[in-house]
Amino acid sequence: MAQRLLVLQSLWAMERRHPDGVEWPLDRKLAMIRDAGFDGAGVRFADDAYARQVTGFLRDHGLAWQAQCYPATVEDLRPILDRVRALGADHVNLQPDVRPYRLEDCFPYIEGWRRLAAEASVPVYVETHRDRMTTDLITTLHLLDRFPDLRLTADLSHYLLGREFAWPVSAENHALIHRILDHAWAFHGRVASREQIQLQISFPHHRDWLELFMGWWEYGFRSWCRRAPPDATLTFLCELGPREYAMTGPDGAELSDRWQEALLLKDMIRSLWRRIEREEQAALA
Repeated sequence: MAQRLLVLQSLWAMERRHPDGVEWPLDRKLAMIRDAGFDGAGVRFADDAYARQVTGFLRDHGLAWQAQCYPATVEDLRPILDRVRALGADHVNLQPDVRPYRLEDCFPYIEGWRRLAAEASVPVYVETHRDRMTTDLITTLHLLDRFPDLRLTADLSHYLLGREFAWPVSAENHALIHRILDHAWAFHGRVASREQIQLQISFPHHRDWLELFMGWWEYGFRSWCRRAPPDATLTFLCELGPREYAMTGPDGAELSDRWQEALLLKDMIRSLWRRIEREEQAALA
């Protein structure tokens, strides 16, 4: 069995938060994800009833999911792992909802979460995210110094924005991002600039930033292919969030159609993966 890619859609990204106040019912969101050809969804696992309802639908339709959680203590992860063992998941995506002042104070959390994950035999990936333990790129690189086998979910938008990389991105900053990507076992996808967390990828004047991220994702995919087993599965979660991630005009309406952009991103990521597959096969021929 060859390595494969699953492109998922974030259920958080299905929130509209439009001025009309209308939100899609959960069953409509799930049907949209299925009918649009996504391979599954990112699912919040803190709520047992919600997780059971969503994963039941996804399972019935042959779709996959990742379990998302936000532990503030080591023990907060335990019920999530129990739920995953009962309901399944490709992996747990962990946003470490704790902000130690000293680097050394991060270590007991990482060690504890890794111990619980090993005991449960559930893969757990730590997400790079602002306002979390991993909020800063350099801090996360120091964590990798201490835990060289730490597995990350790479959401690069937070680091481009947080460090406010100058354009064009320097070779030094590319190298820092590449080190994150060399530890990435899953991806969350949106395109940022040095001043905005989420750009409209359908706008032509944002193309430079889109191409930057596509280049980083290509590097990350190729790195993962070298590290992962030959039958492994990689997930890419389209995560174009509602306002205030999405930019809005004076009427409170978003400046682009996020759902259509999620479909565009899905197709771009699959096209990138197919190109990498073709090139790898040609190199072996």
